[in-house]
Order: sequence, then structure tokens, then C-alpha cells
Amino acid sequence: MSTALIFAIFAVALIAAAVFFLFFYRTWRREWELKEPFPKIWRRHLKSQVPLYRKLPGHLKQALEQRVQLFLAEKEFYGCDGFEVDDTVKLTIAGHACLLILARSYSDFDEVRSILVYPDAYHVRNIESDGMVVSESNEIRAGEASSRGQVVLAWKECEQAAGNLHSSHNVILHEFAHQLDYLDGTADGAPPLSGEQARHWQHTMTEAYQDLRHSLGHHHKPWLDPYGATEPAEFFAVLTEAFFQQPDHLKKEQPEVYKALLGYYRLDPMNLPEASVEP
Repeated sequence: MSTALIFAIFAVALIAAAVFFLFFYRTWRREWELKEPFPKIWRRHLKSQVPLYRKLPGHLKQALEQRVQLFLAEKEFYGCDGFEVDDTVKLTIAGHACLLILARSYSDFDEVRSILVYPDAYHVRNIESDGMVVSESNEIRAGEASSRGQVVLAWKECEQAAGNLHSSHNVILHEFAHQLDYLDGTADGAPPLSGEQARHWQHTMTEAYQDLRHSLGHHHKPWLDPYGATEPAEFFAVLTEAFFQQPDHLKKEQPEVYKALLGYYRLDPMNLPEASVEP
């Protein structure tokens, strides 16, 4: 048998193994995981730490619990700067993150691998070079997302989100919105869409983004957190916060934006009993 033929057979075997894992083993593993009853103590954590959970109708409560169950089984949590990650931390983060895929497929979070949690806002050292000039700066961050499947969060900010359903800021929703944005390979403010939905998104979001920047440029009070004007990726993340935290305000100020987000997230936070669930 020639070396080329052996290599070809080996390559086919590797591809077959990858397909088996992706489409059979992972599905079987998740079905097996969901056969375990959802712990009552976890349900109590969700009730106390995820305000929107308390408002969900029965079928959506169950859907969120299933997504949280898979999230905790598959994602690794790491405490940073001596922070201890306990069940309260895990359930708070998983509960808020899974709201984004409550009516979408859980597979949207397949690429999320790890969550790093700091006790409070943390410092990040940045080094930039421009030709022969090298500059160094320190940033204070409350969270960040990576295309490599990593999410970093400051627990103090997460606690604030857990304590107020109608707050204008929710760092967990914000950073996991970035992860959805990364699904097409880059964070550009447009998650994977197609056809008329993509065209509506592009037109609506571009117009709304320019409107926000125009308002800020003329020193008018903006309809959204000014941070959303930083770049399109941040615009999408900040809109996601508003969609789940202040849907009535967002719908009043930007009905077409609200419609676009409703189409993407496949649920209406102002009319939750009508939402259906994708496996």
C-alpha cells in the first residue's frame, strides 16, 4: 500500500471521527446530560439572581434551565485574582447568558469554552506600536469577549445586573452578545443572517448607528448608552442589553431596531408567553 493511500485513508478516518463527534456524540452527550433532573438549589439561584427568570412562563423557564444545565456541564469557569467561583457565580452568569439563546439553538454557544471571573473591574495593559513609536497604556475593564471562545467578567458588575432587571447595563448580556457576533468569524455588529432579514438588519442598524453618533455629535441626549456609538460591535452589544433590560424604551425610541432584534432573538421581552423554543 502506497504512502499516499495510507495518508488518504487516515485523513478520511479523521474526518469521519470529527463528524461523529460533532453530529452524534455531542448530541448524545447533551441528551444524556438533560436526563438528570435540574437541581432545586440551582432553581433557587436562578430565581434570586436572574430577575427575568421569575417572569418567564413555564415552557421558557424549562428551556432556560436546560440551556443553563448544558452551559455548566460544558464551560469551564476560572476565578482570577483569588476570586472563588461558587454556584451563585456560575448560575448568575449562565442564567443571564442563556437568555440570549432562550429561543435560539443552544449550539450558538458551542464555541464558548471558558469564563474568567475577576472580583471587580480589572486592569489590562495595552502595548501599541506606530512605526518606531511604541506606546503603553492601562485600561480598566468590566468585561471582554474573545473570538477564541473566552469571556472575561467582573463579578461586581455581574452582581449589579443580577439585582436590577431594568438597569441600563448588564455586562453578562453585553459580553455574550459579542460571542454571538463572533459566530460569522468577526465582531462587526451583525451576527450571522441571510436574505431579507440580513438586508433589514443592515439598513436598520446602519441608520440607527449613524443617528446615535449624530445625536452625540450635536450634544443631544442619546436614546441609547453612548458607548454603543464606539463601533458597530459595541452598538449590537449595547442594543442587546437594552432589548432585554429596557424593551419598552427601546421599542418606543427605535421600533425598527426593536423589530430587527426581535427577529434575531426570536422572542419579545414584552410578550414572553408567545415565544417558542428551538431545540
